[in-house]
Amino acid sequence: MTVIDDYLTRVSEPQRSVLLELRKVILELIPEAEECISYQVPCFKVNGKGIAGFAPYKKHNSYFPFSGQVFKAIPDEVADYVTTDGALHFALDKPLDPALVKRLIEVRLSQAF
Repeated sequence: MTVIDDYLTRVSEPQRSVLLELRKVILELIPEAEECISYQVPCFKVNGKGIAGFAPYKKHNSYFPFSGQVFKAIPDEVADYVTTDGALHFALDKPLDPALVKRLIEVRLSQAF
């Protein structure tokens, strides 16, 4: 069992299933990613840099790009979501669109390397 598996065992449904789906999409896009916990949330690192992460909250799930510049680079693509400098909030019971996840990861990777 990985640290992310252990983390997700403590998450209630429907959030667990939504976050498991997000994890699957992330790993399909960056299969070389190291799975770990960073800043107390599941994180996917490439060459030691956080590229993507997520966490459940009471009223939403959050996606973390581990950079304050990702959302600023694609404002139109994240306009339908509540964003902070470091998080994109999405529904408790509905996965993020895989195309958006792909775009978020592409932008983060382009900025990181």
